[in-house]
Amino acid sequence: MARVKKGRKLDGWIILDKPSGITSTQALNKVKRALDAQKAGHAGTLDPLATGILPLAFGAATKTVPYVMDATKVYHFTIRFGEGRNTDDAEGEVVATSDVRPTDDEIRAALPRFIGNIMQVPPVFSALKIEGERAYDMARDGRPPELPPRPAQVDRFELIGRPDADHAEFEVQSGKGVYMRALARDLSLACGTVGHIGTLRRLRVGPFNEAMAVPLDFFLDSEHTPATLAETMRPLSTALDDIPALALNAAEFHALSQGQAISLVDLMGRIPDAANPDEGLVRITAAGRVVALARLSDGWLKPERLF
Repeated sequence: MARVKKGRKLDGWIILDKPSGITSTQALNKVKRALDAQKAGHAGTLDPLATGILPLAFGAATKTVPYVMDATKVYHFTIRFGEGRNTDDAEGEVVATSDVRPTDDEIRAALPRFIGNIMQVPPVFSALKIEGERAYDMARDGRPPELPPRPAQVDRFELIGRPDADHAEFEVQSGKGVYMRALARDLSLACGTVGHIGTLRRLRVGPFNEAMAVPLDFFLDSEHTPATLAETMRPLSTALDDIPALALNAAEFHALSQGQAISLVDLMGRIPDAANPDEGLVRITAAGRVVALARLSDGWLKPERLF
């Protein structure tokens, strides 16, 4: 006999404004309990120190989590110069100090080397797995791992404020898997000093922004019922809004849903200009709703994910 799942079946996205002092998983679990939901996951971990946009996927929306995690993200953070910490943020222990405080011009001169396709060494206090062990567990045990550099895409890295000589404020636009703590650490070193992140806030994840965000306290308010809380949920398709759309007729979608590729020649005039013809992703619509994701490859439209 099949096991009956506990909770309500919900499909969609909650865009949470995560507060500081709580892990992403803890925040997800609090919202999941408040909604009495069956299945949920989050798209892109925020450190406990960090605040801001944490997309929470429920039900069928969990299928789109990888595409949201691949999306462009925007962060705002503050570097505290003069102290290097083992976690590369304010929660760690001081492991190095420096009296050097870079000028605005020195900071701006160093920024270009961290923009574009760069190689980045992740913080040792990270969730990366080394032979089955989390890097942060090894670091806490006094066995900090030697992590190799990894490719990272940083589209924009700007100095936007300087409250005082000890602090500088930045805004970063980046792709998947870029560590802001590593950017803060490496920029400080490039400026001849040491530093760590004092505050960090995520402003955007793909199509999700601060205007959509709901604070965690809203879900913890006992006056709200699960049904009322669910009214803050956005449709599954919202996560795909920044992916170019391609409309198919019923026969074409039926073929795609059966795993068949469709020649791009047959779709001429409908392929969106923003779609990359070389392995580019498109969201497929049929009868006015999003039904699938597909990829343009070698002159064919190939199914990738059906909803």
